Amino acid sequence: MPLLRDLEIGAMFWAGRDTLPRIKSLGVRCGQLGIGGDVNLNGAVEHWKAEVAREDFSLITVVCAYNGEDYADIPTVQRTVGFIPPATREEREARTKDVSDFGAALGVKSVACHIGFVPEDATDPDYVAVLGMVRRICDHAARHGQTFVLETGQEPAHVLMHFLKDVDRANLGINFDPANMILYGTGDPIEALGILASKVLSVHAKDGDWPPRGVAGALGTERPLGQGSVGMERFVAKLKEIGYKGTVNIEREIENLEQRYADMAMAVKLLERLRG
Repeated sequence: MPLLRDLEIGAMFWAGRDTLPRIKSLGVRCGQLGIGGDVNLNGAVEHWKAEVAREDFSLITVVCAYNGEDYADIPTVQRTVGFIPPATREEREARTKDVSDFGAALGVKSVACHIGFVPEDATDPDYVAVLGMVRRICDHAARHGQTFVLETGQEPAHVLMHFLKDVDRANLGINFDPANMILYGTGDPIEALGILASKVLSVHAKDGDWPPRGVAGALGTERPLGQGSVGMERFVAKLKEIGYKGTVNIEREIENLEQRYADMAMAVKLLERLRG
């Protein structure tokens, strides 16, 4: 595996959607591998071991997504995403542990996901149930020497930090996505990064604009890196200020694959310039 530098630029990519040679052609040597709920893990370890070895590529994180999740708007996210929906908790906990095992077999030291909208009220039954789930997954990941990281965006920074403290597991951290703070309207990402700095274990480079005013439940709009409201110069400067030295993984989620790759290639060049 390649020796990575501080703020090494990587990519967030998906099993079954992307190929490793195509991702590496963007000019990156590392990344986060997304595992959708429909991805069959039988035989997947051998496939990805061979791919990673052939391309001399570093997998930083395996990222779980789940069957039935829908990001159409905020009410739909609240109803379908992560660990909040009671009907899918058992299935999604088991799947997350399976993905942890898959990652461990590849030597990947981190597992990530969106857990959904964490209630602010620590006595809320959903808060209590999800707290238990996250503790169990952390304990499972710890047996592999892995961290379990929660992606930001669906709640304000102070709510997420309070939840992390309540979970009380040393291997629990944050995958910080600045655009999600904007897309969900949950706070200024640079300020949030300062609040959450001690728990940030991995980072997405993604951009977007705020939700439209007066449209209840609407999400903001994702933009190519550098063309949204995050302020990538400020973001990279803040990463340096807090002493973050991990990878910065470009995420671009649009249906048009060729445009997605073009936007990601452009993002690599922007981050190279900002990283210095």
